[in-house]
Amino acid sequence: MLNELAFAMQYAHHEAGVWVIVFQTKGNVFCAGADLKAFIGILGEYQSSIPTPNGNILIGELFNKIHKPTITKVTGDVYAGGFFFLAGSHIVVAQESVKLALPEVRRGLYPFQVMAALLHVMPVRKVIDWCIRGYNLPVHQAEKYGLVAQVVTPENIDNQVNTIIEQLKQNSPSAICMGLAAYDHIQPNAKAHKYLMEMLQKTLTSKDGQEGLTAFREKRIPIWTGT
Repeated sequence: MLNELAFAMQYAHHEAGVWVIVFQTKGNVFCAGADLKAFIGILGEYQSSIPTPNGNILIGELFNKIHKPTITKVTGDVYAGGFFFLAGSHIVVAQESVKLALPEVRRGLYPFQVMAALLHVMPVRKVIDWCIRGYNLPVHQAEKYGLVAQVVTPENIDNQVNTIIEQLKQNSPSAICMGLAAYDHIQPNAKAHKYLMEMLQKTLTSKDGQEGLTAFREKRIPIWTGT
C-alpha cells in the first residue's frame, strides 16, 4: 500500500492536469497505521501492479515532494502512521466524531517519524506529551493545536472539501506549484527520516518492543522490563 501511495503521489506531482489531491478513505477507520503483524513476521499475500521501488520509501518525505495542494478528508478514526496524512497535507478537514490516537508506546514502540511530522504543525510540548502518553486527542484540540484546519459535521464535510477545492481552482496552478517547490527546498535536511527509521528498527528488536508486539498478538497486557 505504501508503494502504491508513493506511486500515486509521484504521478500527481508530474501530471500537469492534476491541480489538487484529496486523500480520503471508506469505513470508520481512516488509517490504523503500519500492520503490526508484519512487524512480527506474519505476512500475507499481496499483489500489485506498481513496480518495486529502488529503495526504502520514507513517507514523511513524500508529501513535500508533490508540489500540489493536498487535502486530507478525515471521516474515520486515525491511529499511529495515519498522522502522516494529517501532518503532511496542507489542509485537513475532519468530522467532529473521529478519534485521534498515538498508541505506539503501549505496544513497546515509539512514533519516531510521526513525531517529526507532527512537530512541523503542532507545539513541541504537546507532541511529546501525546507521543509518550499515547492517549486519544479530541479532534477539537487537534484543531486548536493546528493539526486540523476545520472540524465539521458528517453532513457538511463533503460540501466543505468541495468548497476548498473550488477556491484552489481559482488560483494559478503554476504559481502554487512553484511556491510549494520553494517550501520543499527550504525544509531541513531530509536525512532525519532515515535516522528515525533506523531508530524504529532498533526499538522493534528491543526486548520491550518484542514483548509489546507479542502481547498485542496474544491480546494481553505487556510486561515491560525497560530493555
